[in-house]
Amino acid sequence: MGVSSINSLYTGLSSGYSINKAADNAAGLAIAEKLQSQANGYNVGANNAATMNDLINVADGGISSITDSLQRIRELSLQASNTAIYSSEDISAMQYEIDGLKQSIQDAAKGTQFNTMSLLDGSKADLHVASNPDGTGMSIKMVNTTLESLGIADYDVTKDFDISVIDKALEKVSSARSSLGASSNALSTVINSNSYTALNLTSAQSRIEDLDYPKAISDLQKERLLEQYKLNMIKKKSEDESLVLRLFR
Repeated sequence: MGVSSINSLYTGLSSGYSINKAADNAAGLAIAEKLQSQANGYNVGANNAATMNDLINVADGGISSITDSLQRIRELSLQASNTAIYSSEDISAMQYEIDGLKQSIQDAAKGTQFNTMSLLDGSKADLHVASNPDGTGMSIKMVNTTLESLGIADYDVTKDFDISVIDKALEKVSSARSSLGASSNALSTVINSNSYTALNLTSAQSRIEDLDYPKAISDLQKERLLEQYKLNMIKKKSEDESLVLRLFR
């Protein structure tokens, strides 16, 4: 107690913490550090999940563009099927547009990237997101949307063609988009859960580490009074001893 206690209280008041060194509360410090580690893990997991959601949004934008192109190719294919109305020149013009749409699909498949990583060209089959504080998490399945993977690289309405090929390609990209949407919803749930858990862990840590200012100020005032009382007693004792010595002279 005494001066060291007063200094300790001053340190706590300036830092805002009740534990400023291990000697203040060794057990409390160990628990607080463990809680902080857990809270940090949940916060990082939430950030990882949020970043993966951003990636999914980019991929979804690319697939949306591909879907639009496939829908237009299907419309043109239906028109080209009506040979009673359209001439071979008309159908060739339709194929010219289809070729442009196919190039747009290929560009989207190979050009949709996140952090320089291509997402829709088959180079990334499954992506792991460490959404849990221990590094585990979810696996997000990516789709290959290149012309070759969709089976439409050689699709040509000027020759014998089968519209069901386009239907299968549409089914593939629609299924992939639906899967990404479900993954995005799951990640949003993880983000909310991790954030809430981290908040509770941080609150528990604060109850251990944070200084109770009213109590600390009260304790400081009490220590000051006790210290002043001790000094007064020492001073009085010294004066009494001097008085006794003068009496015996």
